[in-house]
Formats: sequence, C-alpha cells, structure tokens
Amino acid sequence: MLRGKKIILGLTGSIAAYKSAALVRLMIKSGAEVQTIMTPCAKEFITPLTMSTLSNKPVQSEFFNERNGSWNSHVDLGLWADLFVIAPASANTMAKMANGVCDNLLLTTYLSVRCPVMVAPAMDMDMFSHPATRKNIETLQSYGNMIVEPASGELASGLSGKGRMEEPEIIIQRIAEHFDSLNSQAKKKILITAGPTYEPIDPVRFIGNHSSGKMGFALAEEMANNNFDVTLVAGPVSLEISNKNITRYNVTTANEMYEKAVEIFPTCDAAILCAAVADYAPKTFSDQKIKRNENALSIELVPNKDIAKTLGEMKTISQKLVGFALETENETSNAEIKLKKKNLDFIVLNSLNDNGAGFKHDTNKIKIVESNGTITDFDLKTKAEVAKDIIYKLKAIL
Repeated sequence: MLRGKKIILGLTGSIAAYKSAALVRLMIKSGAEVQTIMTPCAKEFITPLTMSTLSNKPVQSEFFNERNGSWNSHVDLGLWADLFVIAPASANTMAKMANGVCDNLLLTTYLSVRCPVMVAPAMDMDMFSHPATRKNIETLQSYGNMIVEPASGELASGLSGKGRMEEPEIIIQRIAEHFDSLNSQAKKKILITAGPTYEPIDPVRFIGNHSSGKMGFALAEEMANNNFDVTLVAGPVSLEISNKNITRYNVTTANEMYEKAVEIFPTCDAAILCAAVADYAPKTFSDQKIKRNENALSIELVPNKDIAKTLGEMKTISQKLVGFALETENETSNAEIKLKKKNLDFIVLNSLNDNGAGFKHDTNKIKIVESNGTITDFDLKTKAEVAKDIIYKLKAIL
C-alpha cells in the first residue's frame, strides 16, 4: 500500500503519543520507510527506544548528536520525504507551525519540507474548540496542510468531547488515500529543451557554444521522478536519460528545435527552456568544405527564430513558461528584460562570473526572477539539487 514511500513521522507532547507506536508499525507493515522526529516534550510520553525499534531507524530529536558531534540536517530530511505526518500534533506545536516558529528539530523540518504535510491534532476538547486553535488550524490548511480531524470520545482529562487523536488505522487510511489520489491524477505534461544548437557553416564546421546539456537533463530526470510526463528536446549532446518515462527528440539546429518546440508546446501544461540556443546562423551554407587561404573570411549571420518569444505569444492562461538566462554583465536587469519580453512566468538566472556555474560544470548557482518582481537567491549546488529548486517553484505556480 505504501511500498517505497518515505515518510517522516513527527511526535509532539501529548498523551496520544502512545498511538504513534501503532501508527509507525502500520506504516512499516505497509512498506513505507519511516524516520521519526520527536519534540523534547514527546519523549516524556513515549520513549525514543520504542519508536526506533518499531521504525528500524534512530529517532531524531536534537539539532546536534553529542555522541559523534554530527548535525541532524532538517534540510536533508525535507528533501528526503514524500510525506510528513505529525501525529499527535499538540496545540502548542500547531500554533508554532502556523506562525513560523522553529525552536526544535520537528519545527525546522516542517519549515524545510517540500512534500505534503498531514497533521493529526490531539488535545482536550476546550483547547481544540478555542478560537486561537481553530484559527491556527485554518491557517495551516491555507498553507496546504492536510488536517486529520480528531475524534470525539473520552479524553485524558476525564471529559468527553472532540479532541482525541484519530485512531492509527484511520490515519493510515488517510495516508493511503493521499498517495492513491496522487497516482490517479492526470500527469502534467512538460516540455524541456536542453543542450546547445549547432548552426552549420560547411559540412565540417558550425557555430555553437559550450553547453553540455547537464542542467536540462537534470531537470528532465527530476520532473519525471515527480510524476510529470516529460518531453525532452535535446541538442547535440553525449548525455543519456535513465527514466523511461521521458520522451526524447534529438535535434541539431536552432530551427529544428524551434519547429519541434512549437509542435509540442500546445499539448503541454508548462515548458522549461533550458537549451542554449544559438541566436544567429550563417546566411548561406557551403556544400563543400571552405578551404583556407590568405584572405579574410567573412560570414554573414542572420537571426534564428526566437523559441521563447514564440512560445510566450502562444501561451494560454493555463500554461506556464520558464526561461533561462546566462549573463556576463548586468545580470539581474538583463534577466528582468528577457522575462517581460518573452512573457515568461519566471526566469532562471546564472552568471559566468560565479565560480562553478554555467557550461560544463556539475554545479550551478542560480537566481529565480519571477514575473511579480520576487527574486530568490540560491547557493552553489549540484545541478540535480538546482533542478529540485526550479521544479519546486514550478509546481507551486502550477
């Protein structure tokens, strides 16, 4: 039912923490891989030993592991998980989640995860019905969090009412329904262009650039791993794809890439134009190799068709278009001009002035410039990690 799914199970300070032992057991039995995070208060209600034994993983609770001096990275956890389930979720923790407070590992992980979050509240009936708690739950829902409504019944206080955490069997059912709904949704279709284009001068020479295609291929692989239906239009590169769900078309010239992109884009939900397309091509092509002589050689260049501009004009209100800009000067201002001129939703900017960024590197350093004026800076990362940042932004606007 949950085979292969990676789930973070968060426990907060509540008497209902005892139910989490049964919940993690059901997750493991269903085939999930589970990493447990406990707040300091949660350890007063159930021991980490119990949870680590049931999950087959060490429980994480503190920012630092004093035994070996290592750091428990909330960022790595946030990238690892397919789902973050917080059960039980106390009123205190939900208040902090709603307001961005992050004073323990569970909360910093919550603010870092890129996966969906499911919250199962547990508290006394009066705490649950308090306007502050109701407002916090509404805020969490507005952020996209899924709420598993608590059940009614006898509470630890001796009162009877709504507030007890839902039973593990019901929560595991909700988790299964969540993943089933993802699998049943129609895949979003996306077009990605990658690599350089070569504009022939004669049978042996061409005008091109140093693009390796690594960034575009990383995007294609990551999009396919995120359940997108990916069509990759690749210039002349030596790279291979590993995900069988990627449809690949190989092209050589800018005009060939233009024709294929214009053909495919109308059926897509979005496009990421990552290719380093030549802006100009020789006006004439020599059928024979041009021989060297002592005279200067002049080659007249003419503009190629503008793929980004054309797709920007074709784009419907439901389609999203992402461009790339590689700059050497006035980087941000040039990217903003291109963003508006091409009718892009956002543009990914990288600069050849940044060490480790640009052509042929396995790393990249980007800024995302959005049509609403927002600019987000990212550190130098592997292109696979950069692909995740770009896709996270695209999924948000889709």
